[in-house]
Amino acid sequence: MPARNILTFCVAALLAVSASAEAGQARGSVTVVDSLGRKVVVPERVGRIISLEPEVTRIIVALGAGERLVGVDFFLRNHDRLFPLVFPAAGRLPVVSNQGQELNYEEAVRLRPDIVFASPSEFRMTEAIERKMRVPVVALASMGRFQDLFSEIETLGRILGREGRAAELTAQFKDRLDAVERLVSSKPAEARPSVYLSFWGSLVRTPVSYEPVDAAGGRNAASGLLPDYLGTVGVTISIEKILLWDPEVILVQGNYPPAERRVTVESILRDPRLASLRAVRSGRVHFTFGFWYWWDPALVLVETLYLAHLLHPEEAPDPDLVRVGDIIFKDFYGVEGVFGALCRLLECHEWTTR
Repeated sequence: MPARNILTFCVAALLAVSASAEAGQARGSVTVVDSLGRKVVVPERVGRIISLEPEVTRIIVALGAGERLVGVDFFLRNHDRLFPLVFPAAGRLPVVSNQGQELNYEEAVRLRPDIVFASPSEFRMTEAIERKMRVPVVALASMGRFQDLFSEIETLGRILGREGRAAELTAQFKDRLDAVERLVSSKPAEARPSVYLSFWGSLVRTPVSYEPVDAAGGRNAASGLLPDYLGTVGVTISIEKILLWDPEVILVQGNYPPAERRVTVESILRDPRLASLRAVRSGRVHFTFGFWYWWDPALVLVETLYLAHLLHPEEAPDPDLVRVGDIIFKDFYGVEGVFGALCRLLECHEWTTR
């Protein structure tokens, strides 16, 4: 073969090998962008999952991939009353983190995960896990924003090969959310009550972003503030700040059994420091569900319906929350009677049926 033809053959062969390798890589992996803006290459087929982020774990189950979980985090095992109702099999999985959400590396190595999901609020830990475990680590959370929740569901659908189910979940969520927003859309900005949220068992801890309030026709008093830490949405303020805001409505996180609630509706109504607030004087202090180590996608939708009725009862009539909540949870998780069971555990029927 002449030298020129040999050179042409070699170049063609190299190009073919390169194209084949690129095609193989495309077929064998998926590149996603996580909540920290990191590009992460993950296997095309993910069979074994460790999730340290409860919101991600819940969505994995809603996508119908719960059987791929090989370990759960400390919080879901020890503190979450809802997750065992939607995924009882989690009780048989090993716990792979401690109370500080730090990974138990020895246990994690034994479980041989294909991927680890972490929280964006633990960005240093995300890099450390990837370095030590030598597996892809994806940090995902909605950060209290609906659009980010939809993106999170879509990303997890891509990673797990459940794009169709992910599209179905987001479509259901958006349809119901749009229906709520239409009910209160006629309310001009000045007619939307200002709302202060007392979350995480503290009177002075509040989220700087909480879109269920916005969607339900309210205005979060803390909107525009910066969070205390990167990757979180919580900020600590002063009593004086609450007095300055003088909110029309106060919402207290009630997503705990009564014995575990450190702040209650009654404690706020009886607090002499808060007596001058419009919300206290008018009795518009109520429990709500709130973040439960980020969101449960079904519960946040139920909460938005509840808040719309609470803030604008004339536009958003009583939705028979337990019945509607059971339907929403069935759509997400395929399990009957979940919201009613949760209400019994939290003893929240009184404040969800006002």
